[in-house]
Amino acid sequence: MIVMKFGGTSVEDARSMKNSIQLVKRELHKGPIVVVSAIAGATNTLLSSARLSVEGKLEQATQQLSDLHERHVVVLENVVETRSTVQQILMELKKRFEELKNLCTGIAILGELTNRSLDAISSVGERLSSMIMAEGFKEDGIGTELVDARSFMVTDDHFGNATPLLDEVELLTKAKLSPHVRSNRLVVTQGFIGSTHKGVTTTLGRGGSDYSAAIIGTVLNAQEIQIWTDVDGVMTADPRIVPDARKLKVISFREASELAYFGAKVLHPSTILPAVKKNIPVVVLNSKRPQSSGTQIVENPPKSNAAVKSIASKRGITVVNVQSTRMLMAYGFLESIFSVFRKHKTPVDLVSTSEVAVSLTIDNVSRLDDIVNDLREYAEVSLYEKKAILCIVGEQMQTTAGIADRIFHALGDINVTMISQGASEINMSLVIDEYHVTEAVRRLHREFFEPVPELEIFETVEN
Repeated sequence: MIVMKFGGTSVEDARSMKNSIQLVKRELHKGPIVVVSAIAGATNTLLSSARLSVEGKLEQATQQLSDLHERHVVVLENVVETRSTVQQILMELKKRFEELKNLCTGIAILGELTNRSLDAISSVGERLSSMIMAEGFKEDGIGTELVDARSFMVTDDHFGNATPLLDEVELLTKAKLSPHVRSNRLVVTQGFIGSTHKGVTTTLGRGGSDYSAAIIGTVLNAQEIQIWTDVDGVMTADPRIVPDARKLKVISFREASELAYFGAKVLHPSTILPAVKKNIPVVVLNSKRPQSSGTQIVENPPKSNAAVKSIASKRGITVVNVQSTRMLMAYGFLESIFSVFRKHKTPVDLVSTSEVAVSLTIDNVSRLDDIVNDLREYAEVSLYEKKAILCIVGEQMQTTAGIADRIFHALGDINVTMISQGASEINMSLVIDEYHVTEAVRRLHREFFEPVPELEIFETVEN
């Protein structure tokens, strides 16, 4: 059995969805479970309609929903030809969008938008795309079961970024999905969404469809987890910044995890974690170019002399400097600092310490004022905004001398305000001004990937 997850661009229109259906058909002998995202842009539109409603712009919100409704109608009518089925699904689409408009009306009247309401609205995209795609498989004569992910993806009630309760998810996933797999029926389900014990809809946060696919693959002992997207695989850099970036044929779980967390858009940071537990290969593939071999992510890739595998960047970073002479020779000071971030549910990316100061980076500033107020009770606090993290990753970095020298030589006159290395021996992270990200990534890419090293590891992508 394998898991095939299709991202939004792989189901964005009728042509893309039909193409994805064909990709599944060629893997039917492997017993695939299909995990579907919302059509490209749907989640953003749904969230936008909710926010417009709370601002009192109900007419604009309703128009956005009407446009999104029409997009789904066009996809449906070009994927499914059986008129009776089309009419049935059209009625279901109309019902769902009427519910959405009623929700938005309620938000506008109350003038209040909760994370729970946002989840109820944003979850609709996956439910609609999976419904249409399941009917597309049936149209091709494939025995198909559409299984609502909320029936097995049990989460906590942290709406907007819910955490799956893995022990319960495992039991329910086996109960809900395994019988269909054993009877050779194709299972189609949604990524990104789940529900609490009380049956209240939740979402797993941005990129959560990858996480859903990995969890399903892990608990059902899949042979492979395929992530179908619109890029050829994991690249040596973001091709939007470096047009001649190379594709990595294979990369380790550790390297991919670092890259995903620090800005690489191919994978959600949590995706790798469940797969690592059972050493299940994850393959990143391009639904627009299925002939590409993609990138394999495995526990133990072939040894390579390439010290650096890839460069990622993450913008929108704020550096929080905490300084106090009370820190000198004191125990418990770091604990006090991190308890503030825990209290305000704000993750920290990087940490660097000196004798009397700690520098931390965050990308979520929604609670920044509260954090600063709490920290100032026992320390001086200064903020540096509009920063970015550069992440240079490679498993051989830990045993290759001179990497840091090459990095700083390549950066030249680009100032580095913070360095973090040691917690991960395969990653050096640098903080720079956001303005310099594009130039910095290009300079580093020239340093480590031009000319092309290790042709058995790297592959040039054809445009």
